[in-house]
Amino acid sequence: MADYDVDLFVIGAGSGGVRAARIAAGYGARVAIAEEYRIGGTCVVRGCVPKKLYVYASRFADEFEDAAGFGWTVPEASFSWERLVAAKEAEVTRLSEIYETNLRKAGVAIHRQRAVITGDNAVRLADGTEVTAGVILIAAGGGATRGDFPGAELTISSSEAFDLPEFPTRIVVNGGGYIAIEFAGIFAGLGADVTLIHRGDKLLRGFDEDVRDEVAEGLKKRGVTLLLGDEIVEVAAFEGARRVTTKAGVTLDVDQVMLAIGRAPLTADLGLDAPSVMRDHRGAIMVDAASRTNVPSIYAVGDVTDRLNLTPVAIREGHAFADTVFGNKPTAVDYTNVATAVFATPEVGVVGLTEAQAREKGAEIDIYKTRFRAMKATLSGRDEKVLMKIVVDAATDRVLGVHVVGEAAAEMIQLAAVAVKMGATKADFDDTVALHPSAAEELVTLRTKWTPS
Repeated sequence: MADYDVDLFVIGAGSGGVRAARIAAGYGARVAIAEEYRIGGTCVVRGCVPKKLYVYASRFADEFEDAAGFGWTVPEASFSWERLVAAKEAEVTRLSEIYETNLRKAGVAIHRQRAVITGDNAVRLADGTEVTAGVILIAAGGGATRGDFPGAELTISSSEAFDLPEFPTRIVVNGGGYIAIEFAGIFAGLGADVTLIHRGDKLLRGFDEDVRDEVAEGLKKRGVTLLLGDEIVEVAAFEGARRVTTKAGVTLDVDQVMLAIGRAPLTADLGLDAPSVMRDHRGAIMVDAASRTNVPSIYAVGDVTDRLNLTPVAIREGHAFADTVFGNKPTAVDYTNVATAVFATPEVGVVGLTEAQAREKGAEIDIYKTRFRAMKATLSGRDEKVLMKIVVDAATDRVLGVHVVGEAAAEMIQLAAVAVKMGATKADFDDTVALHPSAAEELVTLRTKWTPS
């Protein structure tokens, strides 16, 4: 690749792009990366990291309230949105600087500007500089989908929600997936009057039905008003606020309207037509198992490919790309049994197949399920339950899926995922001595198969 300016040019310095750049540089490749916004991408800057920080913030009101059941007298607490936003920004800046430092230590040249593809082996930076590369990796990520109803320009997405100049005491959140549910819980926990509007009859499409029901119940207990089977038809400015009208005729006056109705690959205006990179109907870049496009010199990882849009998956894809292309170690990413979490309140952690997915495969399925009050709630008096569900192949006894709703569900499911990934059986779970007292012990003490009542 000596005939090119660099061996690898990466477009997008998010989790996937940064990992690919660093690993490729470690193999001796000459690497450059371009980022038009902030290094770290969606996850670090306006996604999972600040979201989790806000989730933590939203749960302190519960902790203060629960403390009384354990003998504590907590002075009257007050919340400052401005202080939270500032603290979040300081942490995001710190992490972004770490990402940049690690890139520089690896010898990666950083271009803090937009880059577009001009050919099979060429990109042009915003300042007009032309750079040739033996390999181009597209890791530009995804962005929030905007509404197409009148007044959609008056709404915000999750990106703007992190930095609102004033805390919205009344907010409508539109959507039924991860982001909508998480932000509904965040704003409700911080004291806002929250209405969640979703056109479907249930939240969290694709999750196990018991999980979907439990989350909806938990949101209602948290004070979130659910308008299911409905959708926004108009948003209008009204007396310094927003007036929302729904298809069912509901009218709501609120401070903010947040849309979380989906995300789409950020592939527009990247110059993909110049080398004729193939995309699907949503604009996602089509790649093979090695993340290579139809153009041999161009690859893509992360949300631009719309395969499994999770930060750890993008990181794994970026690493596998670098191993394969520059490390002479062909590596494929295994997308089966990838654990995921929804940081709602109550929290969700899942890995493997839902009950419906398992039954669709035609095998006989055994279900083990429990719903109980956690020990903490016995003294706090909080009306909050924990749901645990294990899906088992009756013929092989192999655990096909584990689903947890409740405090620390994400922490539990990460460890359960190791067992599921290794092909553990229900007997393996049963043979594991329980850790008592803990909520997680229920995962290894479930003995009775669940049957519908």
